[in-house]
Amino acid sequence: MELDKIYQPGKLEKQIYRLWEKTGYFNPDNLPGKRQDSFSIIMPPPNANDPLHIGHAVFVALQDIMTRYHRMKGDRALWLPGTDHAGFETQVVFERKLNKEGKSSLDMSAKDFYKAVWNYTQKNRKVVKQQLKLLGASCDWSREKFTLDKNIQKVVYQTLDQLWRDGLLYRGKRLVNYCPYHHTAFSNLEVKYKQDKGTLYYIRYQIKGEPKKNIIIATTRPETIPGDTAIAVNPKDKRYKEFRKKIAIEPILGREIPIITDKAVDINFGTGALKITPAHDPVDFEIGKKHHLDIRATLDLSGKFNKLAGPLAGLTVPEARKKAIEILSQKGVIVKTEDYLHEVGHCYKCGTVLEPMLMDQWFIDMKKEIPGRGKSLQELAIEAVQSGEIKIVPSYFKKVYFHWMKNIKDWNISRQIRWGMPIPAYHCSDCGKSFIKIGSRPHYCPYCGSKNIHQDSDVLDTWFSSGQWPFATLMAGEQNDFSTFYPTNVMETGWDILFFWVARMIILGLYRTGKIPFQVVYLHGLVRDKDRKKMSKSKGNAVNPLAVAETYGTDALRMALIVGNSAGNDIIISEDKIRGYRNFANKVWNVSRFVLMNLDDFHYSRKPRLSKTDEKIIRDLVKTEMKITKYLDNFQFSLAGEEIYQYFWHNFADKTLEKMKVRIRNNDHKKQAQYILAKILVDSLKLLHPFMPFITETIWQKLPLPKMKNSEFLIIAKWPAA
Repeated sequence: MELDKIYQPGKLEKQIYRLWEKTGYFNPDNLPGKRQDSFSIIMPPPNANDPLHIGHAVFVALQDIMTRYHRMKGDRALWLPGTDHAGFETQVVFERKLNKEGKSSLDMSAKDFYKAVWNYTQKNRKVVKQQLKLLGASCDWSREKFTLDKNIQKVVYQTLDQLWRDGLLYRGKRLVNYCPYHHTAFSNLEVKYKQDKGTLYYIRYQIKGEPKKNIIIATTRPETIPGDTAIAVNPKDKRYKEFRKKIAIEPILGREIPIITDKAVDINFGTGALKITPAHDPVDFEIGKKHHLDIRATLDLSGKFNKLAGPLAGLTVPEARKKAIEILSQKGVIVKTEDYLHEVGHCYKCGTVLEPMLMDQWFIDMKKEIPGRGKSLQELAIEAVQSGEIKIVPSYFKKVYFHWMKNIKDWNISRQIRWGMPIPAYHCSDCGKSFIKIGSRPHYCPYCGSKNIHQDSDVLDTWFSSGQWPFATLMAGEQNDFSTFYPTNVMETGWDILFFWVARMIILGLYRTGKIPFQVVYLHGLVRDKDRKKMSKSKGNAVNPLAVAETYGTDALRMALIVGNSAGNDIIISEDKIRGYRNFANKVWNVSRFVLMNLDDFHYSRKPRLSKTDEKIIRDLVKTEMKITKYLDNFQFSLAGEEIYQYFWHNFADKTLEKMKVRIRNNDHKKQAQYILAKILVDSLKLLHPFMPFITETIWQKLPLPKMKNSEFLIIAKWPAA
């Protein structure tokens, strides 16, 4: 059987994928032979709100390499695919879509909005699935999951209920990061900090009963003065010894506030005297709790000041700041101003400055001891990595992981949005308490017995549901999936979501199952262009993975994303690099075509007797196989790809092939020459298959060497060094 003169990936790749699907070998239950060991990867679910981008192509290439490798090694290999409803992310994308159509989500009921977003995500899920197939993902589509599948939600709610019963889930009035534009709270991890140019205002507060005495504070937020409930100075600051326990007059509303001492006050910042506004600053909130200060929340959830702000009522933050400065200037209490650079938290989606907002939210206690376990969630997660039970690749990310874990705060898991998994939480209007109730709606309050209860409208943080992805997908799957494939072997994802997702999977996996969710965390880098700039549509340097795959072939794209890019480091990609691996694909095709053309009279039954020189050629092949196997076992995918590339092109094609050509042409030990070419080609196709699955399977189907191949399909052929 002869190969076409030119390799045409666009013509052949879809045919090959259909062939793989027809075999059923993506499903580990259908794999032939006795497979003692299991290997599993749970796909990081792409958001079901947009097509795939180049970052997705990275995880497809890496995870498919691992899955195909272990499948060929004889493992019962499962790569379970799925997509994420992506809560807030999807709501923002859908609202933008509505705005472009001249519509608004505010004109839709909560039920209609949810249904519309559901339909939108289901349509996108089909697009994402097709794109994953085009990239060669050999995952088990019969086990495909969505984070809002009913059986997934059931597992998530069971975890929530367990946290509630264990006393680790609580509803508390706390300062949270609040976006006035999107009207929702965020966890600390979702805050995007930027250095803003601001102004430091030095403002004079008069001492009660002593008209000639003042205390001067420095603040960047004069608009929050109506929310002040104290002025604090450090007890070691001798400058303010005479002011301790006196009363100051707040200069906008003229309210009386106490002067207190607290060690948290930085003597060197501003004047060393700090205005305490517990409702609008995290540090002030903690000081306020310690000193039992009143909490005056002057900003409402619409992002405007309320009646407690007096003349600032009804104004947005920028408007209120301008008005406050006018009032203070008219009263002559602004002593001076200074330019001031400071870190300010912004919404990571819209860029709006986040406001510390005092709200009732649902939190998971990260430091409370788990009943019957003797450790907290924080301690379990630290211990799993510290002991080596979970390995992080590259290892230097362990330090980053430990730093975050040791400084972890309670996790705010409630969101004030309309798309997501509703929190089954209820509030009693009589006793004021909240509680969790899974399943049917409760008829009465478990605390006071009142029937005057209502359900909260908050939804779960999407990271809470996706944080259960490894065990939820397997628990919600086939009957024995959890016992067979959990813990999973590898979690491969980008380093940028180590805290957002990986750490939370470790926390929730250990809590719910008592076992680690995965043995290895492999972190890939961010994709950048040849000038090392981050890729984005706005910059015009983004690479559409499906477009370049269509032009140069999927195998070329996959090799370009893998070779030269090690774990944790940025992935440099360019069209030139992809084009270079297209040339390599053509080389593989042409070499294979030549070998096939010279095997017409070769009928393999057993290995012929070889000369010492020929035996060395085979030994070199075996050494290469062992080296590549070792690289793959150690997650050194770039080195493995580079090794097979160098061997095939520079050793096989440039040297061995040329020597065998002469021998075949001169009929000089022709049978031995044919054997060497066939053996190297068969093994090289196996070695290349995880990296370049389409072209290798296409060639495999044309090889007339049933005994040497030992398998009809390359996807299940035995790995050379297995």
